[in-house]
Parts: sequence; structure tokens; C-alpha cells
Amino acid sequence: MKELIIVRGGGDLATGTIYKLKKSGFPVLILETAKPSAIRRNVAFCEAVYQGTQTVEDMTCYLAETLEQADALLREGKLAVLVDPMGEAIARLKPLAVVDAILAKKNLGTNRDMAPITVALGPGFTAGADVDAVVETKRGHNLGRVLWCGSAAANTGIPGIIGGFGKERVIHCPAKGILRNVRHITDTVSKGEIIAFVETDKGPVPVKATLDGILRGLIRDGYPVNVGFKMADIDPRAEEYNNCFTISDKARCIAGGVLEAILQRKGALGL
Repeated sequence: MKELIIVRGGGDLATGTIYKLKKSGFPVLILETAKPSAIRRNVAFCEAVYQGTQTVEDMTCYLAETLEQADALLREGKLAVLVDPMGEAIARLKPLAVVDAILAKKNLGTNRDMAPITVALGPGFTAGADVDAVVETKRGHNLGRVLWCGSAAANTGIPGIIGGFGKERVIHCPAKGILRNVRHITDTVSKGEIIAFVETDKGPVPVKATLDGILRGLIRDGYPVNVGFKMADIDPRAEEYNNCFTISDKARCIAGGVLEAILQRKGALGL
């Protein structure tokens, strides 16, 4: 277990990193919250928290109910996720590296004392202070770049352009309540079509598609949501159906940066 890497967060972008690290020969343990809120659920290992297992492409993740169970799964060569939002398992397992892939746009507690190697994804961290390295997550020329000092680009709140659309691709909740889905991931939807309702104290509030395309991401049915909560993602490229089941180009690019950072730091430390 000297090569163990703990990844905090198991959403779709984190899953790209987890997948690459596991394929590169590292044992990986994912730490998640009790109620993850991934949108691209088909390609997010955190869904194992709800289902017991989650398969993304050709890799399966297993939910561990206890730290001891997580340790046993890892020793069997399996990918495991443990509900541990505070990261208490880190001190007990003493991993080679900790990767903060929560993507909260702020640091929720990850620090350089957690492991010999610490890497964080996106804004909210300073390389060389909070963590050893930061990997850029903003689409563009620097996506996936490893930063050994300074911080990633600030969050703009504007999604990257896909198929000529940016902010229109992402749907935010219009009300506070409980989400009730009408359509499902992989469905082809039309602009203005109702894809879900938010159950509120004053009755159901419809959530409508913002453009024509494939619904490639949608928060799970029954999830409690707030106004402005990011809840769905539409891909305007109707022919890209298979993208609903595969790790994205963005996630794979970021994953390459994380692997680079870990291997470079590992070599520098002689580990």
C-alpha cells in the first residue's frame, strides 16, 4: 500500500483522474460525501455510494462500508469508494499521495501534511502552499497544465463552448425543493421541453431544456436542490450519444496533468 493514492471526490472530472491513476498501476481509494451530487452520473464513480458499485467504461468501483472493508478491497486490487468527507482515513492509511478533486472552487481542508505528495484540481488552492501542485481545469490553452507555484484560473461560472454553445448547455434549478426527473440521461430533448420538476411548498416548478440536444447529465431523482444549483447538462451534438458513457476529453486532459505531477514529485522525492 506504499503506492496508495487517495482521491477526495468522485464526480465526472475526478473519475477521469481516478481511472488514469488506476490504469497506471496505482491503488486508488476515493473519499466521498454521503450524498454526492454528480450530474454526469453515468461516468462518475461516486454513484457507487448509492448503488453499491459503479462501472465507468471498463472499470468498476465498489462501495466500502468501513475503512477495514476499503483496505480489503484495495488489497484485492479493486477500486473502492468510502464515505469520508472529512478525510479521516488519510491519517490512518498514510497514502503516497492525496488528490483533491472535489472541485468546490475552494479548499475544504486539503493540506500538504496529508501525504508526501499533494495535488489539487482547479481554483481555490495555491501550489507550494496549500498543496504541492495544482492542475488547471479551465478549458483552453492551459487545460491540464501542472502549476508548481500560484493558482489555477479563477472560476468564471461560464461553461466552455461545445458545439457552439456555452452557458446554454448547463441548466440551473429555478427553485428550492426536491428534484423529480421527467427525462433521463441519454434522452434527446428539444428546447423548451420539460425535463424535470422541482417539488416545492407551493407546488411543482418545471425545469425546461435550454437547447436541442442529448441530455448527458442530470442530478439523480429525489435530490434536494436549491435555487441556482447546477442540475443538468445538454450536449448540442445529437450524434455524440456514446459520450454519455465515456470519460470526457476535459477529464482525461486533467488526469494527465495529475499523473504527471505525481510522477514528477515522486521522482524528486526518490520514492
